[in-house]
Amino acid sequence: MSTPSTIECTVHFRRRGLGARKELHADPEQPVPSEQLERVPRLTRLMALALRFETLLRSAEVRDCAALARLGHVSRARISQVMNLLQLAPDIQEEILFLRRPERGREWPHLRQLQPIAAVWDWRKQRRLWKNLLQSSPLATAAQR
Repeated sequence: MSTPSTIECTVHFRRRGLGARKELHADPEQPVPSEQLERVPRLTRLMALALRFETLLRSAEVRDCAALARLGHVSRARISQVMNLLQLAPDIQEEILFLRRPERGREWPHLRQLQPIAAVWDWRKQRRLWKNLLQSSPLATAAQR
């Protein structure tokens, strides 16, 4: 059995202004410009989290979803919402994993909009609903103007 390793380093946080998000710099002499840091959409992070949860459950590292909820300090209902993403067709999951953040405005789509799609068992119907959702996005309608 391997022994655990510990890594120690100094981490510096810096804010660019009131209400701005914190930037993390391991070396204060070499800050990374914020334009080089591409943020991942929330839905993409949730999809990756669902896949990670599935791995933890299958490998028995975590006993059940209630244990995941306790570890994440969230409700079991929230874990279920995230895990519902695994019911989507594999190609939809892949599209979600490769979503890009919009240059302006709010992210689209939201988790709550995917819950009814994930509840449909037929992947063909899911694909149709997903396509309709993407076509109704504010980004698609703004591009048509």
